[in-house]
Amino acid sequence: MKLACLLCAVALAWPTTSLAKPLFQPWIDGTGAAEPQMQVQRFDADTFVIRQSVKTNFEAPFLYLLFGKDRALLLDTGAGGLKIRPTIDGVIDGWLRARHRSSIPLVVAHSHGHGDHRMGDAEFKDRPDTTLVGLTPPDVAGFFKIADWPDEIVAFDLGGRVLDIIPTPGHQPAHIMVFDRRTRLLLSGDSLYPGRLYVPDGQMATFRESIDRVVAFTRGKRISHLLGAHIEMAAVPRKDFPDAAPTHPNERALELPYADLTELQAAVHAEGDPPQRDAHPDFIVFPLPPRPPVKPAG
Repeated sequence: MKLACLLCAVALAWPTTSLAKPLFQPWIDGTGAAEPQMQVQRFDADTFVIRQSVKTNFEAPFLYLLFGKDRALLLDTGAGGLKIRPTIDGVIDGWLRARHRSSIPLVVAHSHGHGDHRMGDAEFKDRPDTTLVGLTPPDVAGFFKIADWPDEIVAFDLGGRVLDIIPTPGHQPAHIMVFDRRTRLLLSGDSLYPGRLYVPDGQMATFRESIDRVVAFTRGKRISHLLGAHIEMAAVPRKDFPDAAPTHPNERALELPYADLTELQAAVHAEGDPPQRDAHPDFIVFPLPPRPPVKPAG
Protein backbone atom coordinates (compact mmCIF):
# COMPACT_ATOMS: atom_id res chain seq x y z
CA MET A 1 0.00 0.00 0.00
CA LYS A 2 1.36 3.40 -0.93
CA LEU A 3 1.19 5.75 2.02
CA ALA A 4 0.06 9.34 1.60
CA CYS A 5 2.73 10.63 3.93
CA LEU A 6 6.18 12.14 3.86
CA LEU A 7 8.79 10.58 6.14
CA CYS A 8 11.39 13.03 7.31
CA ALA A 9 14.13 11.99 9.69
CA VAL A 10 15.49 14.53 12.14
CA ALA A 11 18.63 14.49 14.22
CA LEU A 12 18.42 12.20 17.22
CA ALA A 13 20.55 14.38 19.46
CA TRP A 14 19.10 15.13 22.89
CA PRO A 15 16.98 18.30 22.62
CA THR A 16 17.94 21.49 24.36
CA THR A 17 15.77 24.36 25.54
CA SER A 18 17.08 26.61 22.78
CA LEU A 19 14.73 27.21 19.88
CA ALA A 20 17.44 28.69 17.64
CA LYS A 21 17.42 25.53 15.54
CA PRO A 22 13.98 24.05 14.81
CA LEU A 23 13.36 20.50 15.98
CA PHE A 24 11.73 19.54 12.69
CA GLN A 25 12.03 20.08 8.99
CA PRO A 26 9.47 22.56 7.59
CA TRP A 27 5.93 21.27 7.96
CA ILE A 28 3.48 20.98 5.10
CA ASP A 29 1.67 24.33 5.04
CA GLY A 30 -0.63 24.28 2.01
CA THR A 31 1.75 26.21 -0.23
CA GLY A 32 3.13 23.22 -2.14
CA ALA A 33 1.41 22.02 -5.30
CA ALA A 34 2.05 18.35 -4.50
CA GLU A 35 1.63 18.41 -0.74
CA PRO A 36 0.92 14.97 0.79
CA GLN A 37 -2.19 14.49 2.89
CA MET A 38 -0.11 13.65 5.96
CA GLN A 39 3.49 14.31 6.93
CA VAL A 40 5.40 12.25 9.46
CA GLN A 41 8.54 13.43 11.20
CA ARG A 42 10.54 11.40 13.70
CA PHE A 43 11.63 13.06 16.94
CA ASP A 44 13.46 9.92 17.99
CA ALA A 45 13.22 6.21 17.25
CA ASP A 46 10.07 5.83 19.38
CA THR A 47 8.41 9.24 18.92
CA PHE A 48 6.62 10.40 15.78
CA VAL A 49 4.87 13.70 15.05
CA ILE A 50 2.29 13.70 12.29
CA ARG A 51 0.60 16.64 10.61
CA GLN A 52 -2.60 16.63 8.59
CA SER A 53 -2.47 18.80 5.50
CA VAL A 54 -4.34 22.09 5.59
CA LYS A 55 -5.57 21.10 2.12
CA THR A 56 -7.63 18.32 3.69
CA ASN A 57 -8.90 20.47 6.59
CA PHE A 58 -8.06 24.05 7.51
CA GLU A 59 -7.36 23.02 11.13
CA ALA A 60 -4.22 21.13 9.98
CA PRO A 61 -3.86 19.39 13.36
CA PHE A 62 -0.88 17.51 14.73
CA LEU A 63 -1.06 13.93 15.99
CA TYR A 64 1.47 12.14 18.18
CA LEU A 65 2.47 8.47 18.12
CA LEU A 66 4.61 7.25 21.02
CA PHE A 67 6.02 3.73 21.45
CA GLY A 68 7.00 1.84 24.57
CA LYS A 69 8.02 -1.80 24.88
CA ASP A 70 4.51 -2.99 25.73
CA ARG A 71 2.16 -0.65 23.83
CA ALA A 72 1.92 2.45 21.70
CA LEU A 73 -0.17 5.57 22.20
CA LEU A 74 -1.74 7.58 19.38
CA LEU A 75 -2.87 10.98 20.61
CA ASP A 76 -5.69 12.34 18.39
CA THR A 77 -7.06 11.09 15.08
CA GLY A 78 -7.30 14.21 12.97
CA ALA A 79 -9.96 16.55 11.59
CA GLY A 80 -11.44 14.42 8.83
CA GLY A 81 -11.33 14.83 5.08
CA LEU A 82 -8.90 11.91 4.64
CA LYS A 83 -8.06 8.44 5.88
CA ILE A 84 -5.40 8.52 8.59
CA ARG A 85 -5.11 4.84 9.49
CA PRO A 86 -2.92 3.87 6.49
CA THR A 87 -0.32 6.40 7.59
CA ILE A 88 -0.48 5.37 11.25
CA ASP A 89 -0.32 1.68 10.36
CA GLY A 90 2.63 2.40 8.09
CA VAL A 91 4.59 4.03 10.91
CA ILE A 92 3.71 1.18 13.27
CA ASP A 93 4.74 -1.44 10.69
CA GLY A 94 8.07 0.29 10.16
CA TRP A 95 8.69 0.45 13.91
CA LEU A 96 7.86 -3.26 14.26
CA ARG A 97 10.10 -4.30 11.34
CA ALA A 98 13.05 -2.42 12.81
CA ARG A 99 12.64 -4.45 16.03
CA HIS A 100 11.79 -7.79 14.41
CA ARG A 101 8.40 -7.80 16.08
CA SER A 102 5.02 -8.75 14.66
CA SER A 103 2.65 -6.63 16.74
CA ILE A 104 2.16 -4.11 19.52
CA PRO A 105 -1.09 -3.08 21.24
CA LEU A 106 -2.29 0.42 20.35
CA VAL A 107 -4.13 2.87 22.57
CA VAL A 108 -5.94 5.67 20.73
CA ALA A 109 -6.62 8.63 23.02
CA HIS A 110 -7.26 12.34 22.52
CA SER A 111 -5.87 15.63 23.71
CA HIS A 112 -9.58 16.53 23.93
CA GLY A 113 -12.90 15.78 22.32
CA HIS A 114 -13.34 18.55 19.75
CA GLY A 115 -14.15 17.40 16.23
CA ASP A 116 -10.81 18.36 14.70
CA HIS A 117 -9.06 15.83 16.96
CA ARG A 118 -11.34 12.78 16.75
CA MET A 119 -12.72 12.46 13.22
CA GLY A 120 -10.54 9.46 12.45
CA ASP A 121 -11.80 7.45 15.43
CA ALA A 122 -14.06 5.24 13.33
CA GLU A 123 -11.04 3.92 11.44
CA PHE A 124 -9.70 2.36 14.66
CA LYS A 125 -12.86 0.90 16.18
CA ASP A 126 -12.36 -2.49 14.57
CA ARG A 127 -8.57 -2.44 14.38
CA PRO A 128 -7.11 -5.55 16.06
CA ASP A 129 -5.40 -5.14 19.44
CA THR A 130 -6.54 -1.52 19.67
CA THR A 131 -8.23 0.35 22.52
CA LEU A 132 -10.15 3.52 21.67
CA VAL A 133 -10.52 5.84 24.67
CA GLY A 134 -13.79 7.75 24.96
CA LEU A 135 -14.26 11.51 24.75
CA THR A 136 -15.88 12.58 28.04
CA PRO A 137 -14.14 13.33 31.35
CA PRO A 138 -15.52 10.08 32.88
CA ASP A 139 -14.24 8.12 29.84
CA VAL A 140 -10.76 9.63 30.10
CA ALA A 141 -10.61 9.37 33.89
CA GLY A 142 -11.83 5.78 33.80
CA PHE A 143 -9.29 4.59 31.25
CA PHE A 144 -6.27 6.31 32.81
CA LYS A 145 -7.48 5.52 36.37
CA ILE A 146 -7.78 9.14 37.45
CA ALA A 147 -9.80 8.92 40.68
CA ASP A 148 -9.99 12.67 41.34
CA TRP A 149 -10.63 14.50 38.06
CA PRO A 150 -9.23 17.06 37.33
CA ASP A 151 -6.91 17.41 40.33
CA GLU A 152 -5.11 14.07 40.15
CA ILE A 153 -2.18 13.51 37.78
CA VAL A 154 -1.47 9.87 36.97
CA ALA A 155 1.31 7.84 35.37
CA PHE A 156 0.63 5.74 32.27
CA ASP A 157 3.36 3.25 31.41
CA LEU A 158 3.85 2.22 27.77
CA GLY A 159 6.49 -0.27 28.91
CA GLY A 160 9.77 1.31 29.96
CA ARG A 161 8.33 4.68 28.98
CA VAL A 162 6.19 6.51 31.52
CA LEU A 163 3.82 9.28 30.54
CA ASP A 164 2.13 11.61 33.01
CA ILE A 165 -1.51 12.36 32.18
CA ILE A 166 -2.47 15.86 33.35
CA PRO A 167 -6.17 16.83 33.30
CA THR A 168 -6.46 20.33 31.84
CA PRO A 169 -10.13 21.23 31.29
CA GLY A 170 -10.99 24.75 30.23
CA HIS A 171 -10.62 24.75 26.48
CA GLN A 172 -12.76 21.60 26.54
CA PRO A 173 -13.97 19.52 29.53
CA ALA A 174 -11.97 16.36 28.75
CA HIS A 175 -8.71 18.08 27.77
CA ILE A 176 -5.43 16.54 28.91
CA MET A 177 -1.75 17.33 28.55
CA VAL A 178 0.79 14.51 28.38
CA PHE A 179 4.31 14.73 29.80
CA ASP A 180 6.81 12.19 28.47
CA ARG A 181 9.44 11.52 31.11
CA ARG A 182 11.87 10.05 28.57
CA THR A 183 12.04 12.96 26.13
CA ARG A 184 10.79 15.60 28.60
CA LEU A 185 8.34 16.75 25.94
CA LEU A 186 5.03 18.19 27.10
CA LEU A 187 2.22 17.51 24.62
CA SER A 188 -0.05 20.48 25.26
CA GLY A 189 -2.96 19.98 22.87
CA ASP A 190 -5.12 23.06 22.35
CA SER A 191 -4.31 24.55 25.76
CA LEU A 192 -1.00 25.96 24.49
CA TYR A 193 0.30 26.06 20.93
CA PRO A 194 1.46 28.75 18.48
CA GLY A 195 -1.98 30.17 17.82
CA ARG A 196 -5.31 31.28 19.25
CA LEU A 197 -5.96 29.65 22.62
CA TYR A 198 -9.75 29.56 22.63
CA VAL A 199 -11.36 29.73 26.05
CA PRO A 200 -15.15 29.30 26.01
CA ASP A 201 -17.35 31.79 27.80
CA GLY A 202 -17.40 31.15 31.53
CA GLN A 203 -14.39 28.79 31.44
CA MET A 204 -11.52 31.19 32.15
CA ALA A 205 -11.33 30.20 35.83
CA THR A 206 -11.23 26.49 34.90
CA PHE A 207 -8.61 27.16 32.23
CA ARG A 208 -6.53 29.17 34.73
CA GLU A 209 -6.69 26.38 37.31
CA SER A 210 -5.54 23.89 34.69
CA ILE A 211 -2.55 25.99 33.69
CA ASP A 212 -1.68 26.40 37.37
CA ARG A 213 -1.87 22.61 37.75
CA VAL A 214 0.50 22.04 34.83
CA VAL A 215 2.99 24.65 36.01
CA ALA A 216 3.02 23.22 39.53
CA PHE A 217 3.56 19.69 38.20
CA THR A 218 6.26 20.56 35.67
CA ARG A 219 8.27 22.95 37.83
CA GLY A 220 11.74 21.48 38.20
CA LYS A 221 11.20 18.75 35.60
CA ARG A 222 13.35 20.46 32.96
CA ILE A 223 10.76 20.42 30.20
CA SER A 224 12.56 20.29 26.86
CA HIS A 225 9.77 21.67 24.63
CA LEU A 226 6.02 22.01 24.42
CA LEU A 227 4.35 20.52 21.36
CA GLY A 228 0.76 21.55 20.71
CA ALA A 229 -1.99 20.50 18.32
CA HIS A 230 -1.89 23.32 15.74
CA ILE A 231 0.18 26.13 14.27
CA GLU A 232 -1.80 29.32 13.64
CA MET A 233 0.98 31.88 14.05
CA ALA A 234 3.34 33.26 11.44
CA ALA A 235 7.05 33.50 12.11
CA VAL A 236 6.41 37.19 12.86
CA PRO A 237 5.71 37.57 16.62
CA ARG A 238 2.04 38.16 17.58
CA LYS A 239 0.85 37.61 14.00
CA ASP A 240 -1.74 34.89 13.43
CA PHE A 241 -3.15 33.58 10.17
CA PRO A 242 -6.79 34.38 9.39
CA ASP A 243 -9.32 31.89 10.67
CA ALA A 244 -9.70 28.95 8.25
CA ALA A 245 -6.75 30.18 6.17
CA PRO A 246 -6.14 27.78 3.23
CA THR A 247 -2.35 28.16 3.43
CA HIS A 248 0.15 28.97 6.20
CA PRO A 249 3.16 30.53 4.49
CA ASN A 250 6.10 31.38 6.76
CA GLU A 251 4.71 29.52 9.77
CA ARG A 252 6.18 29.71 13.23
CA ALA A 253 7.88 26.53 14.42
CA LEU A 254 5.66 24.02 16.21
CA GLU A 255 7.73 23.72 19.38
CA LEU A 256 7.41 26.23 22.20
CA PRO A 257 9.83 26.87 25.08
CA TYR A 258 8.82 26.17 28.67
CA ALA A 259 8.88 29.92 29.33
CA ASP A 260 5.71 30.22 27.24
CA LEU A 261 3.84 28.09 29.78
CA THR A 262 4.71 30.40 32.65
CA GLU A 263 3.97 33.38 30.40
CA LEU A 264 0.53 31.92 29.73
CA GLN A 265 -0.01 31.41 33.45
CA ALA A 266 0.74 35.09 34.12
CA ALA A 267 -1.50 36.12 31.24
CA VAL A 268 -4.58 34.22 32.39
CA HIS A 269 -4.11 35.48 35.94
CA ALA A 270 -4.05 39.03 34.59
CA GLU A 271 -7.34 38.61 32.71
CA GLY A 272 -10.18 40.77 33.96
CA ASP A 273 -13.92 40.28 33.82
CA PRO A 274 -14.87 39.98 31.07
CA PRO A 275 -11.60 38.49 29.76
CA GLN A 276 -10.08 40.11 26.70
CA ARG A 277 -8.02 38.97 23.71
CA ASP A 278 -4.35 39.11 24.71
CA ALA A 279 -1.65 38.66 22.07
CA HIS A 280 1.81 37.40 23.01
CA PRO A 281 4.76 36.70 20.70
CA ASP A 282 4.04 32.95 20.46
CA PHE A 283 0.33 32.64 21.33
CA ILE A 284 -2.92 34.58 21.72
CA VAL A 285 -5.29 34.15 24.65
CA PHE A 286 -8.64 34.23 22.88
CA PRO A 287 -11.76 34.27 25.10
CA LEU A 288 -14.91 33.34 23.19
CA PRO A 289 -18.09 35.40 23.57
CA PRO A 290 -21.26 33.87 25.00
CA ARG A 291 -23.16 31.72 22.56
CA PRO A 292 -26.37 33.31 21.31
CA PRO A 293 -29.46 31.79 22.92
CA VAL A 294 -31.16 29.06 20.98
CA LYS A 295 -34.57 30.19 19.76
CA PRO A 296 -37.36 27.73 20.49
CA ALA A 297 -38.79 25.97 17.47
CA GLY A 298 -42.16 27.02 16.11
